[in-house]
Amino acid sequence: MRDGQGNVAGLLLAAGGGRRLGGRPKALLEHRGRPLVEHAVGVLRAAGCEGVHVVLGAAAEEVRERARLEGCVLVENPGWADGMGSSLRAGLDSLAGTGARGALVSLVDQPGIGPQAVRRVLAGFAGEDSLVSAAYDGVRGHPVLFGAAHWAGIAATATGDRGARAYLKEHQEAITLVECGDVARPYDIDTEADLAHLQ
Repeated sequence: MRDGQGNVAGLLLAAGGGRRLGGRPKALLEHRGRPLVEHAVGVLRAAGCEGVHVVLGAAAEEVRERARLEGCVLVENPGWADGMGSSLRAGLDSLAGTGARGALVSLVDQPGIGPQAVRRVLAGFAGEDSLVSAAYDGVRGHPVLFGAAHWAGIAATATGDRGARAYLKEHQEAITLVECGDVARPYDIDTEADLAHLQ
């Protein structure tokens, strides 16, 4: 997404091992006949992200073989089992030196969030100090856009499964919330019951 001053890269966190799904990596769950990671990359591209970085972890080699991810920067996180925080750090690290001025972070296991919601969040980008988040009935959710000025602070606090939660809590006054509840459903694919959402 270009605003005349810089760009926003898509950062897809797709490293999870699907512990509550019997150890089936989320990136490889099938959705509309293709791996879920492929669908998620397509959403970021359709929304206008300039460059997509995909953080892989569980079954990374199999994901590379089965999913069509041409043109993406694939980032392998050897510490993926430590939780989402390590994947977020790996992804932000991979953006250093790319010229990206913002990172739009999405999760591989939220196929109910499509390009329309992502475009709304991208439209809130106003430079490297930006913090923009989708909201659902006023409650903050994904995707989240981090201007580059925030990356170091997020990386310093991203531990375990918390991701950027602690950083966003500290900076909630600075977050621009963009309502997306009318165009997206923010469910996660976490359990066997959730698989009903996949097609």
